Amino acid sequence: MTTDWQALEAKYYLQTVRRTPVTLVRGQGVRVWDDKGRQYLDFVGGWAADILGHCHPTLVKAIQEQAATLIHTSNQFYTAPQVELAQALVQNSDFSRVFFTNSGTEAVEGLIKTARRYGKAKKNGAYEMITAQNSFHGRTMGSISATGQPHYQEPFTPLLPGFVHVEFNSVEAIMAATTEKTVAVLLEPVQGEGGVIVPAPGYLAQVRRWCDERGLLLFLDEVQTGIGRLGTLFGYQNFDIVPDGIALAKGLGGGMPIGAFLVTEKANVLTFGDHGSTFGGNPLACAASLAVLRTVLEQDIPAHVQRAGGHLRQRLLELARRYPLVQEVRGMGLLWAVQFTREAGQQVLEACMARGLLVNRVRPNAVRLMPPLVLTEAEADEAVGILEASVAEAEKSTPRNNP
Repeated sequence: MTTDWQALEAKYYLQTVRRTPVTLVRGQGVRVWDDKGRQYLDFVGGWAADILGHCHPTLVKAIQEQAATLIHTSNQFYTAPQVELAQALVQNSDFSRVFFTNSGTEAVEGLIKTARRYGKAKKNGAYEMITAQNSFHGRTMGSISATGQPHYQEPFTPLLPGFVHVEFNSVEAIMAATTEKTVAVLLEPVQGEGGVIVPAPGYLAQVRRWCDERGLLLFLDEVQTGIGRLGTLFGYQNFDIVPDGIALAKGLGGGMPIGAFLVTEKANVLTFGDHGSTFGGNPLACAASLAVLRTVLEQDIPAHVQRAGGHLRQRLLELARRYPLVQEVRGMGLLWAVQFTREAGQQVLEACMARGLLVNRVRPNAVRLMPPLVLTEAEADEAVGILEASVAEAEKSTPRNNP
């Protein structure tokens, strides 16, 4: 007897996620299989988390060995995997301290608390943080207040005070919004959930200069862009700046739940009792993350992303030239969006799924591609072939409303 997992989910799970009607049961590399034995190329990649692909042997081995040794202790005690991972992140970045969390939204919360603490200690109680419209920083009350998308916020008002949202890609908007209450600016290097919006040349460098002039902290939300996604270990390294802190998650664990925020010595203001976590940085998650990070560094995954991402970019641009339905292709590394001239995102998603490719509808008029970073050029070609057939089908079909 076959279990109807989707019916059981509808009965027991809070209905907060609009799922694609596929029940995945197995994965290997860039491919996954559903409970009916159907195979798919996975260009959702755990929402950009599965950077080494599914069931990478190094990650599997690290999890197995650590699970058989020590799974959890709490942060009352030292553990080797946590310290080793902290050392590896600091030594391969421009930061001096790290704190581990369970998720990206918690990592952003850590940056928010750091900014508030900095304001009390060094900026006469300044507490406001400038963020960008169209941004996404998480689902907890602090991070959703920082998010610049009203449709995420409206069901949960009143929001936490202290966040000012300005136009992305406009340093003048940040300048105009800066007051004596401002303590920090929080931006994404590339706006992921907002539709894969790449900053204009020089924008982040201008923001860095403004923050330096006004004594503000500059934080970057690298939950989606960190650990190789943009073709560098950290996204900020593409833009010739060093922020005062970053939030990480997703790719940091390669599919295991872990997040982190890293700060420079300038932003190292949290002290005993200011922050904590029961599960954050537990031995199992840290051992897994350390295996991922070492693999990324030893195999120079960022360089591979530059090559594979460049190939994918070229194929997507060729597709765009052939089909009037495609309005724009944008992205960096292995994070891309294909935007359409109408709200065809759901049609394209469903057509791709029927042909064996999983994509994400990031907007009603756009799909997002965020495959594992081990993607080969042959797999990229296969995926674009499916996407092209799906776009051609949508272009010929009658427009319909997305659900």
